[in-house]
Amino acid sequence: MAQIIQWFPGHMAKAFRLMRENLKLVDIVFELVDARIPESSRNPEVDKLIGKKPRLLIMTKADLADPEQTRLWKKHFEMQGYTVLVLDTRDPKTPQLVTKAAREALKAKKTAQLEKGIVDQPIRALIAGIPNVGKSTLLNHLIKKNVAPTADRPGVTKKIAWLKTSTKLELLDSPGVLWPKFEDQAIGLRLSLTGAVKSTIFAKDDAALFLLKFYRDYYPERIIARYHLPDNAFDQSDVDVLLLITQKLGFKDDYDRASERILNDLRKGKLGTFTLDLIEAQS
Repeated sequence: MAQIIQWFPGHMAKAFRLMRENLKLVDIVFELVDARIPESSRNPEVDKLIGKKPRLLIMTKADLADPEQTRLWKKHFEMQGYTVLVLDTRDPKTPQLVTKAAREALKAKKTAQLEKGIVDQPIRALIAGIPNVGKSTLLNHLIKKNVAPTADRPGVTKKIAWLKTSTKLELLDSPGVLWPKFEDQAIGLRLSLTGAVKSTIFAKDDAALFLLKFYRDYYPERIIARYHLPDNAFDQSDVDVLLLITQKLGFKDDYDRASERILNDLRKGKLGTFTLDLIEAQS
């Protein structure tokens, strides 16, 4: 039986309380979602917390996601009424792109301020998202220096802090937060594959098998090429494919080690761009 994935440490509960207390201080919320899992990386509790507060939906890590799926998801979110920014957070134009999108999302409020004679007021924003979605990387680009700690693992940021940018944004950073219970364990597995869940609380072989099932359906040739498998490798079960990869890697029967290698390859882009939450073209 597959392991139940759940991770909600104490600092996340505290973060929700602090976000709720500070929401009234901001003009807008920057909700970050991982472009590889645009739906699974949206925290339903954060969505409830934001409510009707203006929001900019930022799709991060777009350089690692399937470009066509990113285009479809952007259109989908825009049809729901959101202002959406697709972002490779390494882009040097990030500060200008984010500021422009924030002003677009706040157009009505800015117009009202101008009518009252309030000119060029800084935009105060709360940055919210799940762990490892790229919040700290985005902040460092916006501030143009390393003010937020970054790492390729979840749970690095653990407190709330205000930061200012040269483009007249005042940003309230917050820790990455998950929600207390995943209704669908497939969501937990997608979060595990993209690094949003701490590696010690899920079974790597479960995640690797979930990945192999996905690649079997959509990109089998990438697995075959990456691990030098025979062309008919996927005539076997996913378990047998994992064992075959383990042997090809020289790990004998250590499929846990092979599973970890597969997950690392995925996250580093060695298995190509991918989107685990799939959406069909809207007519």
